[in-house]
Amino acid sequence: MTTQYGITGTTAKALSASVEQAVTDGRLEPGAALPPVRRLAEDLGISPGTVATAYKELRGRGIVVTRGRGGTVVAPAPAVASRRPPKVPEGLRDLAGGHPDPAFLPDLLPPGRLSPGARSHRSSPRLPRLEEAVRQWLGADGVPVEHVTFAHGALDLIGRLLSVELRPGDAVAMEDPGYHHLLDLITALGLRTVPVAVDDEGMRPEALRAVLRTGVRAVVCSPRAQNPYGGCLSAARRDALVAALREAPDVLVIENDHAGSIAAAPLHTLTAGGLTRWAHVATVTKYLGTDLRWAAAACDATTLARHDGRLLLTSGWVSHLLQETVLTLMTDAGTQALVRRAREAYDERRRALTAELGRRGIAAHGVSGMNVWVPVQDESAVVNGLRTYGWWVAAGARFRIGTAPGVRITTAGLSPADARRLAGDFAAVLGESQATYGG
Repeated sequence: MTTQYGITGTTAKALSASVEQAVTDGRLEPGAALPPVRRLAEDLGISPGTVATAYKELRGRGIVVTRGRGGTVVAPAPAVASRRPPKVPEGLRDLAGGHPDPAFLPDLLPPGRLSPGARSHRSSPRLPRLEEAVRQWLGADGVPVEHVTFAHGALDLIGRLLSVELRPGDAVAMEDPGYHHLLDLITALGLRTVPVAVDDEGMRPEALRAVLRTGVRAVVCSPRAQNPYGGCLSAARRDALVAALREAPDVLVIENDHAGSIAAAPLHTLTAGGLTRWAHVATVTKYLGTDLRWAAAACDATTLARHDGRLLLTSGWVSHLLQETVLTLMTDAGTQALVRRAREAYDERRRALTAELGRRGIAAHGVSGMNVWVPVQDESAVVNGLRTYGWWVAAGARFRIGTAPGVRITTAGLSPADARRLAGDFAAVLGESQATYGG
């Protein structure tokens, strides 16, 4: 192992650098096992303590994880090598990407009034008119909007919140199945993911209460359009989750409403429940444009101060040109009419697929948003089987922590007629896989 992957060094710093380089180069792939501490120490002629220190540094930086008796392995999404989705084979209909239908995205034009050039925006990082628009947008759904801030997309905002609040090794409660980029982000920050089972109404209260008792420091969840399961918090579920969270007032609760405007479902927000530490994150990527890397958050005063303090020390502010573009689109009547049509179309398309699958006896989940989750016994068999029929769907392994297998199907561009054909092909694939694998 040591020779094969070029793990070298006589100091902890050199040793960790060689492992990092092997991961970056692809010589050590995600899931690859590193040598046990004592064996590597013997191979390199160094002390076990030096190896242990190197492994600790690599864990803290999200490059490796330790799995008890399973030893130390390269993280599923190491911080030095971002996991990319599989390339869509030529000629296949892509239902794996999670992207909106381009037909419902407005044209992106530069703002007519440009921000003055040679001056610092640190004294006024947010456009007051956009702040007011955000307060109206979020406040209409019952989110407290006394404190708001902006960032370069939802993941940027959530990552910054977690990095200022938590330290490597701290635990974060995450939806299972959950959004794979968020799961990767937790690992990259050196944090521990603790799974919380979900159903059609979101996180299960008993599961959340159980992980809160283990000492998690933060909870990240989606109130609607949950990705990949398609769940949506009901009022009763929201109340049950708030009751559990009030028992752990020091836990930071991050509500990721990434596709709220096109979810075709009401917002029952956790943030209206009187929590101590919280942030409601909203973004426009799914309905105004995938290249608009902008997000807003409403949060408590402490969270605002910590987030903005770190933002000012790094990028400083979100581009005023970007803010002007977002404001123009958010307040344009034609764009808002387009968003309404998108919401109606996505709702119809998602419902069409779940109904067609149901008619064929195939259970599927997706009560809001643009994705449908279909539990299966063998993800590879289903993905490869649908590929022979011309469909490309996402294997559930990227989204799962401990939950049962499944596949995610993005329905944003799937017409009802296409849904019928896909459901028929899905049923055929399941029949073929049962014949091949004996059920």
